[in-house]
Amino acid sequence: MEHRMVKCWNLPEGTLEGGCCLNGVLSASVPKKVICVSLSASLLLVLLALGLTGHLGLPKLHSRAVRIIAPDPTGALLLNQSAVVDQQNGLVTFSVTSGMNLTSTVLFDIKHGVICYQPVHQESCFLRTMETSDYENVHALLQASVHKSHFQLSVNETRRRTEFFGVLAATQTDLSNLEEPLQVLCRDRPIHWTKRADGPGKQRLVYFCIDICFPNNICMSMCFYYLPD
Repeated sequence: MEHRMVKCWNLPEGTLEGGCCLNGVLSASVPKKVICVSLSASLLLVLLALGLTGHLGLPKLHSRAVRIIAPDPTGALLLNQSAVVDQQNGLVTFSVTSGMNLTSTVLFDIKHGVICYQPVHQESCFLRTMETSDYENVHALLQASVHKSHFQLSVNETRRRTEFFGVLAATQTDLSNLEEPLQVLCRDRPIHWTKRADGPGKQRLVYFCIDICFPNNICMSMCFYYLPD
């Protein structure tokens, strides 16, 4: 069988042989259709790889800043808080600023089902497991933030509730056991898990509270106190 190598540019334009070339030459012993399909598949893989790495300028999921202003329980003041919504990594980070311009941070890690609190005047981080209501409130924020980045909650429509959590002070957690977002927030800080409780009781005082509001007109005061060792 004769084996001939033909330069691509010597072939008549518009012929089958002229429609596909490999490294500048065509081999008559290889079916032209196979070569063309192979090149098309290779090109598709290259385009997919470029798209995934962002080199084609395809739209990517970015973090989005959201501002929520809500009345405090007395209606006299406004709670000024902001949230950074990271759809891609399943993170929502709240920054809650008090009247004295002191900021507490609350991180919702949706992928791993954990909430991390870093309150003002505390050199510790406090963790708890997300519950059904937490997922519902965070997903309401994720959906609303797609269309708006500023929310002003009404006094009459806002629903409020207080939740109590006991700090398990004797069970300090090692930083290396946490996921990366929590490690960044809690670096160089003691870390304690908390659990839901009915209340601190008369014999103990609430140590600190953090207020958070969501666009679905739900505001929560999350209050923490230390359980007996």
